Amino acid sequence: MRTRLTGPLLSVHELVELLDSGEPRPSVLDVRWDLAAGARRDLYEQGHVPGAAFVDLDADLAGAPGTGGRHPLPSPSDFERSMRVIGVDRAREVVVYDEANATAAARAWWLLRYFCHPAVAVLDGGLSAWRDAGMGLETGSWDGEEGDFTARPGGMAVLDAAAAATLARRGVLLDARAPERFRGDSEPIDPVAGHIPGARNRPTTLNVEPAGSFLDAATLRREFAALGIGGSSEVGVYCGSGVTAAHEVLALELAGHRAALYPGSWSEWVMDPRRAVATGE
Repeated sequence: MRTRLTGPLLSVHELVELLDSGEPRPSVLDVRWDLAAGARRDLYEQGHVPGAAFVDLDADLAGAPGTGGRHPLPSPSDFERSMRVIGVDRAREVVVYDEANATAAARAWWLLRYFCHPAVAVLDGGLSAWRDAGMGLETGSWDGEEGDFTARPGGMAVLDAAAAATLARRGVLLDARAPERFRGDSEPIDPVAGHIPGARNRPTTLNVEPAGSFLDAATLRREFAALGIGGSSEVGVYCGSGVTAAHEVLALELAGHRAALYPGSWSEWVMDPRRAVATGE
């Protein structure tokens, strides 16, 4: 396909141009979700980018929780079905957004890339930036035609638990959770507190401005360099369940680094008591 996207991020102005440029119109996906309330279809129905379809992160962007963690990867067939139902085509660009900081939208971006969609971008600043720019909203639900997307795994690098442990010793493994969870001071979700031995903490909240837009590439590059990440670094990322880690992979890509994601993340790691756990800095 000939894509009109120039990178993994899209501004409100660029999205408006895409939507106004005629066919093929990009698929726009609303991925509003939060850890406490889950998928926010209620907010979507109250107002969303015109033409956007809603994506339920727990149902559409993850498999059933279990030994693979709280948000394991969905099967190719399940993900393909979910994307087709909301109109995703292989030959049309896809733009994803959430409320503001892309921590949920990045999961959709990463999965679409992993399943080899050729043109996906995140709306920088999310729906908040769209509203702030004075753009109108649409209410109700999406009722478009089914898409023809075919899911083929392998478009993005992944790690299993053993590979994550090895990378923590020989490369750079980033933990994208809050510092208190990394240190093991508190753990509100998973049954064991701490982190993978050798991992380095980089809370994904540091990748964005207070309003939710990503830091510029030069700033991200400098801050990742302070963690030992250079041009030839082998980098992996995990978090609690593989959601915010995708956001860190996106930030690393903006900084010029390709990183692997450990989808099971901490919620899978602690399922096996034989795996070592570190605490503190």
